Amino acid sequence: MSFVNVGTFDAGIIGGSQAPQGVAGVPAFDAAAVASGNAFLVSELEKRDPDIRKPLNNFTYPRDIVIDVGGGWADYASAMTVGYGMTGGAGEGAVQAGGANGIPVVQASLSKGVYKAHAFAAALRVMYWDMMRSNFVGRSLDALLTDGVRMGYDKHLDQNTYVGFEKYDTTGLINNPDAVETTVAQGAAGDTAWAKKTPQEILKDINSAISAVWEAANNDESAMPNHILLPYAQYTYLLNTPVSAEIVTRTTILDYIMENNVATKAGKGFFIGGTNWCKGAGTGQKDRMVVYNNDRRFVKMDELVPLTRAMTNPNATELCYDTGYAANVSEVQIFYPQTVAYFDGI
Repeated sequence: MSFVNVGTFDAGIIGGSQAPQGVAGVPAFDAAAVASGNAFLVSELEKRDPDIRKPLNNFTYPRDIVIDVGGGWADYASAMTVGYGMTGGAGEGAVQAGGANGIPVVQASLSKGVYKAHAFAAALRVMYWDMMRSNFVGRSLDALLTDGVRMGYDKHLDQNTYVGFEKYDTTGLINNPDAVETTVAQGAAGDTAWAKKTPQEILKDINSAISAVWEAANNDESAMPNHILLPYAQYTYLLNTPVSAEIVTRTTILDYIMENNVATKAGKGFFIGGTNWCKGAGTGQKDRMVVYNNDRRFVKMDELVPLTRAMTNPNATELCYDTGYAANVSEVQIFYPQTVAYFDGI
C-alpha cells in the first residue's frame, strides 16, 4: 500500500485552520493490492463528518459602535452641529429691569462635519468542474466561498471601527487624534498595571476616567460614559480574580467594579468588554483603556450599502463563474471628541 500526502490550504490574510492531527496521508491502493483481490473503495470505510471547520476569528465591532444602514454609494457622510450664543451671556445679561428697551438675542452657529466613505469589494471564483464535483457530493462550494467573503468583510469593518486605515488617513475608536489620552495613576506598589493594583485602586482608575470624561462634557447627564474597552488580558484578569484573596468569595473584581462605578450609581447602563485592538495601542505600546459613550448621538458608523452580491458572470475563457461582492462604508464618526478618552498603562 502506498500513501499520497495531502496538502493544506492556508487562507493567509483572512485566516487559516490547521489540518487534523494524527493522519499522515490518504491511503491509495497500488497495482499489487488490486491484484490481491482486496481492493475496495476507501470512501466506503470512511465516516465523514458533515461539518467544515472554519478559521477561528474574532470581531467585536457590532457590540462597540452604532451602525446606521443606508445612504447609497456616497463618497462622504456628513453631520450638522449647532452652537448657541446669547448677547451678554445667559447669566446676569438675561436679567431685565423695568423700562428696558432691549433684550438679549440668541444666535445659532451651524457647522457641518464631513466623514470619508469607501467602497469594499471582493470576488469569488468557482471553476466549472469544481462546481460539478460539489453538486455530486451535495455541498455548495459557492456558499463556502461566500462565507469567506463575509469573514473578510467582518475583519475589514473590525479594523475600520477600532483603528481605521492609516493609508487612507482614517482613524477609529481607539486612536482618534482629537481624544484626550493620559496615563493611569500609579498604585501603592508603584506601578500603573492593574495586575499590580488592588481592586480598590482599579475601581478608582475607572471612576476617575468616567468622571474626567463626564466633566469634559459639561457634566451633561446624557454624555456620561457607558462603555469601556480593555485588552483581553486585563478583561480576563478582572473576570477571574476574586475581590479578596483572604476571604472565600465568588465576587470577582469585575463584579465589584460593575456594582460600584460612577455610571451604575447614577442609574446609567454600563458595559466593560475586551477587544484585541486595545493591546499595545497606547503611547509607547502600552495597553490602553478606552472610555466613551456608545450612543449614535456621540459616535457611529454608516454602512451606506451593506455587503451585496453585486453580479455573477460566467467566464467561458476561464471556464468558471465569477461573483463580485461590494459594500460602501464610512469611517468612524466621533461627533463630540471630549466624550472619548484614552487611559494608558493599565
